[in-house]
Amino acid sequence: MKYTPTLKTKYSKEIVPALMEKFSYKSEMQAPKLQKIVINQGVGQAIADKKMIDVAQEEMSLIAGQKAVQTMSSKDISNFKLRKGMPIGVKVTLRRERMYEFLERLINVSIPRIRDFNGIQSKLDGRGNYTMGITEQIIFPEIDIDKISKITGMEITFVTSASTDEEAFALLKEFGLPFKNVKK
Repeated sequence: MKYTPTLKTKYSKEIVPALMEKFSYKSEMQAPKLQKIVINQGVGQAIADKKMIDVAQEEMSLIAGQKAVQTMSSKDISNFKLRKGMPIGVKVTLRRERMYEFLERLINVSIPRIRDFNGIQSKLDGRGNYTMGITEQIIFPEIDIDKISKITGMEITFVTSASTDEEAFALLKEFGLPFKNVKK
Protein backbone atom coordinates (compact mmCIF):
# COMPACT_ATOMS: atom_id res chain seq x y z
CA MET A 1 0.00 0.00 0.00
CA LYS A 2 1.27 3.46 -0.93
CA TYR A 3 1.84 6.06 1.79
CA THR A 4 -0.36 9.17 1.61
CA PRO A 5 0.32 12.21 3.85
CA THR A 6 -2.44 12.97 6.36
CA LEU A 7 -3.03 16.48 5.03
CA LYS A 8 -3.44 15.17 1.47
CA THR A 9 -6.17 12.81 2.70
CA LYS A 10 -7.73 15.64 4.73
CA TYR A 11 -7.70 17.83 1.61
CA SER A 12 -9.65 15.36 -0.51
CA LYS A 13 -12.03 14.14 2.21
CA GLU A 14 -12.75 17.33 4.24
CA ILE A 15 -11.33 20.50 2.69
CA VAL A 16 -12.67 20.11 -0.89
CA PRO A 17 -16.28 19.44 0.28
CA ALA A 18 -16.07 22.41 2.70
CA LEU A 19 -14.78 24.74 -0.05
CA MET A 20 -17.39 23.44 -2.53
CA GLU A 21 -20.12 24.28 -0.04
CA LYS A 22 -18.71 27.70 0.88
CA PHE A 23 -18.06 28.93 -2.68
CA SER A 24 -20.80 26.79 -4.35
CA TYR A 25 -18.54 25.15 -6.92
CA LYS A 26 -20.22 22.75 -9.35
CA SER A 27 -17.19 20.43 -9.64
CA GLU A 28 -14.44 19.27 -7.28
CA MET A 29 -11.91 20.43 -9.88
CA GLN A 30 -12.93 24.07 -9.28
CA ALA A 31 -11.78 23.91 -5.65
CA PRO A 32 -8.40 25.63 -5.18
CA LYS A 33 -5.44 23.43 -4.32
CA LEU A 34 -1.99 23.96 -2.89
CA GLN A 35 0.41 23.71 -5.83
CA LYS A 36 3.78 24.19 -4.15
CA ILE A 37 5.58 25.58 -1.11
CA VAL A 38 8.74 27.60 -1.73
CA ILE A 39 11.14 28.18 1.18
CA ASN A 40 13.57 31.01 0.55
CA GLN A 41 16.42 32.44 2.61
CA GLY A 42 18.60 35.40 1.71
CA VAL A 43 22.14 35.15 3.07
CA GLY A 44 23.65 38.61 2.67
CA GLN A 45 26.63 37.74 4.91
CA ALA A 46 27.72 35.19 2.28
CA ILE A 47 29.55 37.99 0.44
CA ALA A 48 32.05 38.28 3.30
CA ASP A 49 31.98 34.68 4.57
CA LYS A 50 31.62 31.94 1.95
CA LYS A 51 30.88 29.25 4.57
CA MET A 52 27.60 30.96 5.51
CA ILE A 53 25.95 29.91 2.24
CA ASP A 54 26.95 26.25 2.74
CA VAL A 55 25.63 26.26 6.32
CA ALA A 56 22.36 27.86 5.15
CA GLN A 57 22.03 25.29 2.35
CA GLU A 58 22.60 22.43 4.77
CA GLU A 59 20.05 23.77 7.29
CA MET A 60 17.46 24.43 4.58
CA SER A 61 17.90 20.89 3.24
CA LEU A 62 17.35 19.47 6.75
CA ILE A 63 14.22 21.57 7.28
CA ALA A 64 12.64 20.77 3.91
CA GLY A 65 13.72 17.15 3.59
CA GLN A 66 14.91 17.92 0.08
CA LYS A 67 18.18 19.39 -1.23
CA ALA A 68 18.20 23.18 -1.29
CA VAL A 69 19.80 25.09 -4.16
CA GLN A 70 21.87 28.27 -4.03
CA THR A 71 20.47 31.41 -5.61
CA MET A 72 22.92 33.64 -7.46
CA SER A 73 23.00 37.42 -7.78
CA SER A 74 21.78 38.66 -11.14
CA LYS A 75 23.85 41.86 -11.30
CA ASP A 76 26.83 43.73 -9.86
CA ILE A 77 26.20 46.11 -6.94
CA SER A 78 29.47 47.79 -6.01
CA ASN A 79 28.17 49.36 -2.77
CA PHE A 80 27.56 45.86 -1.38
CA LYS A 81 30.75 44.37 -2.92
CA LEU A 82 28.44 42.08 -4.88
CA ARG A 83 29.36 40.57 -8.25
CA LYS A 84 27.08 38.91 -10.76
CA GLY A 85 26.87 35.15 -10.18
CA MET A 86 27.83 35.22 -6.47
CA PRO A 87 25.69 32.99 -4.20
CA ILE A 88 23.45 35.22 -2.05
CA GLY A 89 20.71 32.87 -0.85
CA VAL A 90 19.20 29.40 -0.81
CA LYS A 91 15.78 28.11 -1.78
CA VAL A 92 13.85 24.87 -2.04
CA THR A 93 10.57 24.15 -3.81
CA LEU A 94 8.36 21.42 -2.36
CA ARG A 95 5.58 19.71 -4.31
CA ARG A 96 3.24 16.72 -3.86
CA GLU A 97 3.91 14.45 -0.83
CA ARG A 98 6.90 16.38 0.53
CA MET A 99 4.86 19.61 0.40
CA TYR A 100 2.06 18.10 2.52
CA GLU A 101 4.54 16.56 4.97
CA PHE A 102 6.35 19.90 5.40
CA LEU A 103 3.05 21.76 5.88
CA GLU A 104 1.97 19.28 8.54
CA ARG A 105 5.29 19.63 10.41
CA LEU A 106 5.08 23.42 10.10
CA ILE A 107 1.53 23.63 11.49
CA ASN A 108 1.80 20.99 14.23
CA VAL A 109 5.40 21.28 15.41
CA SER A 110 7.23 24.41 14.26
CA ILE A 111 4.68 27.23 14.52
CA PRO A 112 3.75 26.33 18.13
CA ARG A 113 7.47 26.73 19.02
CA ILE A 114 7.52 30.43 18.01
CA ARG A 115 7.99 32.68 21.03
CA ASP A 116 5.13 35.10 21.88
CA PHE A 117 3.04 33.70 19.04
CA ASN A 118 -0.45 35.09 18.49
CA GLY A 119 -1.26 34.07 14.91
CA ILE A 120 0.20 34.79 11.49
CA GLN A 121 -0.68 37.79 9.32
CA SER A 122 -3.54 37.23 6.92
CA LYS A 123 -2.30 39.40 4.03
CA LEU A 124 -2.26 37.58 0.71
CA ASP A 125 -0.68 38.89 -2.50
CA GLY A 126 -3.83 39.50 -4.56
CA ARG A 127 -3.32 36.42 -6.75
CA GLY A 128 -4.16 33.74 -4.18
CA ASN A 129 -0.64 33.19 -2.81
CA TYR A 130 0.55 33.67 0.75
CA THR A 131 4.04 34.37 2.10
CA MET A 132 4.92 34.17 5.77
CA GLY A 133 8.20 35.24 7.30
CA ILE A 134 9.98 33.29 10.01
CA THR A 135 12.61 35.16 12.01
CA GLU A 136 14.42 32.18 13.58
CA GLN A 137 15.29 28.87 11.94
CA ILE A 138 15.54 27.25 15.40
CA ILE A 139 11.75 26.71 15.56
CA PHE A 140 12.26 23.66 13.34
CA PRO A 141 13.10 20.52 15.35
CA GLU A 142 15.53 19.38 12.61
CA ILE A 143 17.93 22.20 13.56
CA ASP A 144 20.32 21.41 16.42
CA ILE A 145 20.55 24.61 18.49
CA ASP A 146 24.05 23.74 19.73
CA LYS A 147 25.46 23.58 16.20
CA ILE A 148 24.12 26.85 14.74
CA SER A 149 26.47 29.80 14.41
CA LYS A 150 23.92 32.49 13.55
CA ILE A 151 20.15 32.80 13.87
CA THR A 152 18.65 33.48 10.45
CA GLY A 153 15.16 33.93 9.09
CA MET A 154 13.37 32.70 6.00
CA GLU A 155 10.25 33.18 3.94
CA ILE A 156 7.76 30.42 3.21
CA THR A 157 5.48 30.99 0.21
CA PHE A 158 2.32 28.95 -0.33
CA VAL A 159 1.35 28.94 -4.01
CA THR A 160 -2.29 27.99 -4.61
CA SER A 161 -4.44 27.57 -7.69
CA ALA A 162 -7.05 29.95 -6.22
CA SER A 163 -8.08 32.86 -8.39
CA THR A 164 -8.95 35.18 -5.49
CA ASP A 165 -7.43 35.91 -2.09
CA GLU A 166 -10.70 34.95 -0.39
CA GLU A 167 -10.57 31.41 -1.83
CA ALA A 168 -6.88 31.01 -0.99
CA PHE A 169 -7.44 32.28 2.56
CA ALA A 170 -10.28 29.77 3.05
CA LEU A 171 -8.07 26.95 1.69
CA LEU A 172 -5.12 27.77 3.98
CA LYS A 173 -7.44 28.25 6.97
CA GLU A 174 -8.95 24.79 6.31
CA PHE A 175 -5.44 23.28 6.24
CA GLY A 176 -5.01 24.67 9.76
CA LEU A 177 -2.69 27.68 9.38
CA PRO A 178 -3.21 29.73 12.56
CA PHE A 179 -4.18 33.16 11.20
CA LYS A 180 -4.74 36.11 13.52
CA ASN A 181 -8.40 36.71 14.29
CA VAL A 182 -9.54 39.04 11.54
CA LYS A 183 -12.98 39.93 10.31
CA LYS A 184 -13.30 38.77 6.70
